[in-house]
Amino acid sequence: MSDGVIVLHGIFRTYRSMSGLARNLEKAGYEVLNLGYPSTKLSIEELVEYINEDIERFSRKINGKIHFAGYSMGGLLVRAYINKYRPKKLGRVVMIATPNNGSEIADLLKDLRLYHKLYGPSGQQLITDQKDLKNIFGKVDYELGIIAGDRPVDMISSRIIGKPNDGKVSIESTKLENMKDHIIIRCNHTYFPASRKAHAQAINFLAEGRFRR
Repeated sequence: MSDGVIVLHGIFRTYRSMSGLARNLEKAGYEVLNLGYPSTKLSIEELVEYINEDIERFSRKINGKIHFAGYSMGGLLVRAYINKYRPKKLGRVVMIATPNNGSEIADLLKDLRLYHKLYGPSGQQLITDQKDLKNIFGKVDYELGIIAGDRPVDMISSRIIGKPNDGKVSIESTKLENMKDHIIIRCNHTYFPASRKAHAQAINFLAEGRFRR
């Protein structure tokens, strides 16, 4: 009986950016759905509807549990999806560099015309004021592991955030109440999809419900 993993990329990315993680998950014995979606064209709520049919089709082929792995905004999409369309065979969830409590960088850029044009409706939902999104995400009542980074590339973004961060998301912002495990690795936000260390930790959590230390 094989388990399945649904992989969701971040904003302004494509499924190709997650191909390394997808390959390593397959090598670990999982069936993988590496989903692409128009991350800058729709709101998070609309993206949930966009991906639902593909996830349901994939889930019907899986005999075991359905796990999720989401990078950056992909982790927010996982939360919103589970809140509305929770799979009956839901397994574990791993989030990589996800701004669960928003990003100060998004706060700074959200009113700029270029940012709005490039990042669209979902980009406006990455701000630190998350009060209007609580009903979208719901509560964490599943096994959740979160991977955060502490290696900003430039000092400007680091100063804007003002706390230990990965260049776009603070470590503190990645955390959620009721998460099962949380780990910090030396990685910048941009390079997480290619990080073998992040891949290994994600696979370890999906298999064992904890990160390796």
